[in-house]
Amino acid sequence: MIAPEYSLRDGTSLPAIGLGTYGLNEQAGIEAIVSGIADGYRLLDTAYNYGNEDVVGEAVRRSGVDRSDLVITTKLPGRHHGYDETIASLEESRRRLDVEWVDLYLIHWPLPRIDKFIDSWRAMIRLRERGVVRSIGVSNFTADMLDRLDRETGVVPSVNQVELHPYFPQEELRAYHDEHDIRTESWSPLAKRSELLQEGVITELAAEKGVSPAQIVLRWHVELEAVPIPKSADAERRRANLDVFSFTLEPEEVEAVSALSRGRLWGADPDTHEEF
Repeated sequence: MIAPEYSLRDGTSLPAIGLGTYGLNEQAGIEAIVSGIADGYRLLDTAYNYGNEDVVGEAVRRSGVDRSDLVITTKLPGRHHGYDETIASLEESRRRLDVEWVDLYLIHWPLPRIDKFIDSWRAMIRLRERGVVRSIGVSNFTADMLDRLDRETGVVPSVNQVELHPYFPQEELRAYHDEHDIRTESWSPLAKRSELLQEGVITELAAEKGVSPAQIVLRWHVELEAVPIPKSADAERRRANLDVFSFTLEPEEVEAVSALSRGRLWGADPDTHEEF
């Protein structure tokens, strides 16, 4: 199964669901990613700080799928913020991934105390102009930070990847994204290590539609037109996570799932969180 795609503001496209690779390392990680590609995943999400860009690159080489059919995302770490540092960091990531270009390059965290994300953004614009990056975006940025990028550079990110799940639906930020043609991506889309998949509204919908609770949650993301990036080392779960395009949720069902809102789970407030 191949997921449908969204067109981004810069003319590139993004599959409607991706494969998260955090924690997929060494030979087992390579095999899991190769299996995911074989099952139909075309969006692969990694980061410099995941420490597995080489694993993703090896999986891509072994997959037998044409490189141009894959969308590889990686992310700039906090310790590499700054113009020259960003240019050098992307070259390191390209070397580890062993790719000519990165499809989507994100600033992983804004680090407002350091206040160099504008310099990094200018470097990313240059990298896109050079063709070594196809699309540029951010992760964990607030609306105010996105406004600043636009105000100081005139370039709006194509994507903002943020914590998003039924416990934290991010209504205001998603509305901002919609207004500014920014695609929302969801990290921690299943709110793992929480009781989300045992919530009554989700288990009841799953039973009614003959799917798993995880599939209900991932379909909820699809209905919001957000791009979930689930991760799993289990082949059966990976296949099930991709199989969310054969059923739908009604608007009132989406609202019922969104009503589970309680706030951030991981305590990583973009205004204060520091990732290096």
